[in-house]
Amino acid sequence: MDRRDFLKNICLFISSGAVVGGLSPDAWAKLIHKDYDPAKHYYGMGIDIDKCIGCGRCMQACKTENDVPGVPYFFRTWVERYVIKTDKSVTVKTISTNLEELADSFVEKDMLRSFFVPKLCNQCDHPPCVQVCPVGATFKTDDGVILVDGKRCIGCRYCIQACPYGARYLHPETRVADKCTFCYHRLVRGLLPACVEVCPKQARVFGDMKSIASPLGRFIRMNKLHVLKPSLNTDPKVYYANLDGEVN
Repeated sequence: MDRRDFLKNICLFISSGAVVGGLSPDAWAKLIHKDYDPAKHYYGMGIDIDKCIGCGRCMQACKTENDVPGVPYFFRTWVERYVIKTDKSVTVKTISTNLEELADSFVEKDMLRSFFVPKLCNQCDHPPCVQVCPVGATFKTDDGVILVDGKRCIGCRYCIQACPYGARYLHPETRVADKCTFCYHRLVRGLLPACVEVCPKQARVFGDMKSIASPLGRFIRMNKLHVLKPSLNTDPKVYYANLDGEVN
């Protein structure tokens, strides 16, 4: 049985508190509700830069929901703060999830303006990570999400090196490649990714690209959109509105 059959036909419902990491196609399939057909969906995310306030709630929610290692610098999603100074120089720093550190980091001298840019796996239509994996551990589902087969991954880091968005890391305990999955265990049951659900300003918009009436469909119609590193032709499915030219 291939991955399509696993994801489409096995129908085991799990509790809402489940946490998943690098799972095999068998395990991913067990997340599928009996009424869910991956072939009928194609997911993407929109991010409105003007709405992001850099609160870090998305980062905290992601770590909690997906059991991301608590050690610093391990993230499935993160938020970068761009600071443009009066001398035209630009600094970029990932914000902290520590509230005191977060507040202190906002104090800048000679600042012209600043803004926040949430980042995550871009769930590419043409993912380099899938192409370079020597054992087929990284794969793309029918609904457009890039997942990792934890039983097959050998920890070679090829996919980590191939990702142009820096969105992958090697889990320090499992030694398996890890990344954002759009909270796949939630979306196949009709729930939003954790980062989208907790955003207080609705800076993140999630939806089915096959439905023009979905929140993402409306977001795409109503905004001039950009993707990161468009020249690489990976066709990302994370779309940014009001993206500054300094961001790459």
